[in-house]
Amino acid sequence: MHIFSPVTPGQVSFLLGIIPVIVAWIYSEILEYRKNSVPSKVHSDINLVEMGNDVVKDEDTAVLLEGGAQQPVSPRARSITASSSIFRFLLMDEYFLLENRLTLRAMSEFGLLLAYYYLCDRTDFFGSSKKSYNRDLFLFLYFLLIIVSAMTSFKIHQDKSPFSGKSILYLNRHQTEEWKGWMQVLFLMYHYFAASEIYNAIRLFIAAYVWMTGFGNFSYYYVRKDFSLARFAQMMWRLNFLVLFCCIVLNNNYMLYYICPMHTLFTLMVYGALGILNKYNEIGSVIAVKFLACFLVVILVWEIPGVFEWVWSPFTFLLGYTDPSKPKLPLLHEWHFRSGLDRYIWIIGMIYAYYHPTVERWMEKLEETEIKRRISIKAAVVLISSVVGYLWFEHIYKLDKLTYNKYHPYTSWIPITVYICLRNVTQSFRSYTLTLFAWLGKITLETYISQIHIWLRSGVPDGQPKLLLSLIPEYPMLNFMLTTSIYVAISYRLFDLTNTLKIAFVPRYLKCW
Repeated sequence: MHIFSPVTPGQVSFLLGIIPVIVAWIYSEILEYRKNSVPSKVHSDINLVEMGNDVVKDEDTAVLLEGGAQQPVSPRARSITASSSIFRFLLMDEYFLLENRLTLRAMSEFGLLLAYYYLCDRTDFFGSSKKSYNRDLFLFLYFLLIIVSAMTSFKIHQDKSPFSGKSILYLNRHQTEEWKGWMQVLFLMYHYFAASEIYNAIRLFIAAYVWMTGFGNFSYYYVRKDFSLARFAQMMWRLNFLVLFCCIVLNNNYMLYYICPMHTLFTLMVYGALGILNKYNEIGSVIAVKFLACFLVVILVWEIPGVFEWVWSPFTFLLGYTDPSKPKLPLLHEWHFRSGLDRYIWIIGMIYAYYHPTVERWMEKLEETEIKRRISIKAAVVLISSVVGYLWFEHIYKLDKLTYNKYHPYTSWIPITVYICLRNVTQSFRSYTLTLFAWLGKITLETYISQIHIWLRSGVPDGQPKLLLSLIPEYPMLNFMLTTSIYVAISYRLFDLTNTLKIAFVPRYLKCW
């Protein structure tokens, strides 16, 4: 087996760190097996541990809501310091290992999955093949997925609005997850098949993701008023935990996974906008000033020549990137290009979130009006949205990619708004979702990162994935089926592991602001 790139200190450190964790996890599983198999009358250290565990009360059980598992969290475990935990881990303290067995299992599994990343993308253990695009095949696969999803995962939701208490369901969570899901499938297929003809659509999808960052974060902070460091740390963990270890294990720069720094930046900006003077957020004029300040900051940094480089040059160590195939570009070129394309849309997302309750009240009143008036208004919404969408498609979307990129920051809100209007035009339509796409929408971050290494491959640090991973040579469709199945399964598992480890390591009760 040949390794394509030299071994780095970061990779050696990761290896030296994960091996003791795996050993400790295996030993904890052995202890758990012995504890369950040894008769209760036999006195041993393991039985003492079992007796100690029996004392733990039900209210001390932490439920991993996102992972679906349970893990005991005793008062003793909560009181020990980090240093004593490390000391007990190194001493292989049986009580400690048993108490943290599930965490050790999650850490070990996470490390092994990253090793699989390395095996696929940094060695010749598996083969590779070239990308090829066929429009007929591309559309066939995508519409086949839609049909199967409609037949097997169609669902009608009856959730109540947190604002009105009625089943209005305007831009509900199920709908936005589905939205992310069907966009992500096209985004991934675009990379797999090199479908360059839908480049402009992919730019729009990324803008929609950033719009959701503004919309979702504003909704949370404005409604919950939770500006605690714990919540902030949980968000940063969710966005950057996996990518951090990918950078270490694969020796890549952060900017190779540009979606992560983009969403991190715009999450920080939403957090700062609402967190500063947050006790005045209920005042409409204050929120208006904050929106205006966000626009002014973006204009200052991205529109005035020279300011962007001045602001971000101190962070070149983090955001600098050089594509091996384009070595002459400035280090901050990629960051300037990616962040600049969607520099305004996160603010539009915040504005839509602020007016979300107002729109819901309008919809509530509309549903209560007499039927002729209701149909007329909805027909007008459909007609106006369709005309606007058509004009955008004809005059903006059809432009060549370079010209389109110039207009994109100022026009991406148009098709997003058109989609929202059409998707929510009737009560029944907005209550329908395809849960398969919603499920895929929950793991978009993991599928985005994983595709680069275990579905596609580059073979070199910081390289764009221009090849396909080949597990079944000479059979491209069978290979597509197998690699996709493994890739999606691993992505979902990494989603679970990220949440499990977040609960284990991120504090829950730190306050801020």
